[in-house]
Amino acid sequence: MNNPLDSYLAAYGEGFGYAFDNNIMLNWYPERIMQFCSKSSNLLELGIGHGYTTHRFSQYFSRHVVVDGSASVIEQFRRQFPDCKATVVQSYFEDFEPGEQFDVMVLGFVLEHVGDPKALLKTYKQFLAPGGRCFVAVPNGESLHRRLGHAAGLLHDMMAVGRGDMELGHERLYSVDILSNELKQAGYSVVRKEGIFLKPLTTAQLQSLHLEQNILQAMCEVGIVYPELSCALLFEAKVDGN
Repeated sequence: MNNPLDSYLAAYGEGFGYAFDNNIMLNWYPERIMQFCSKSSNLLELGIGHGYTTHRFSQYFSRHVVVDGSASVIEQFRRQFPDCKATVVQSYFEDFEPGEQFDVMVLGFVLEHVGDPKALLKTYKQFLAPGGRCFVAVPNGESLHRRLGHAAGLLHDMMAVGRGDMELGHERLYSVDILSNELKQAGYSVVRKEGIFLKPLTTAQLQSLHLEQNILQAMCEVGIVYPELSCALLFEAKVDGN
């Protein structure tokens, strides 16, 4: 039987229309997470996706387990990063049973894909060690470029899932308030809120400008303190009472 997750494989390659944005964000936020975490920590990561984060995390953390439900995504990752040291487990997130706890847990662009994100967050609390840190990254439906598109009459509903989202299998977008409430209702306390990539124009417009890398870097650095306007959100949370 075919795995429905495999049908989104094409969106995880360089030919995807929004690969420009993904390359920037997926190379940025792992570096932010690693700034806050010790190399001696063990990491549980949900989802391989484009593979950038898994490859980078595996070079830093002493132990790294990554779970993904798509055999095709795993196969593509292993071809792209054959020397990656991470332990890769093929499993649906809802079925995964690690048999251990982790110091750090990363749900990088995962919650927008799953049917019941709150239930997933509740389930994975048990896999976080005492004092553990949970990092969550999600797309922001209220980003600056979406706000501008809405004000210009080009985007009827800022929170509507767009074509690029559908190609990636996204079921929803987030906002600062939505993610904050979802984590709180699942039993977490948010201890850090950051933005990922403050993007003032559409992807096509940015690409046409041929901006230098230092300008794109600046858009990421400025976005840290403007989560409500950035393309994506990066929150750090801890389990209540932990």
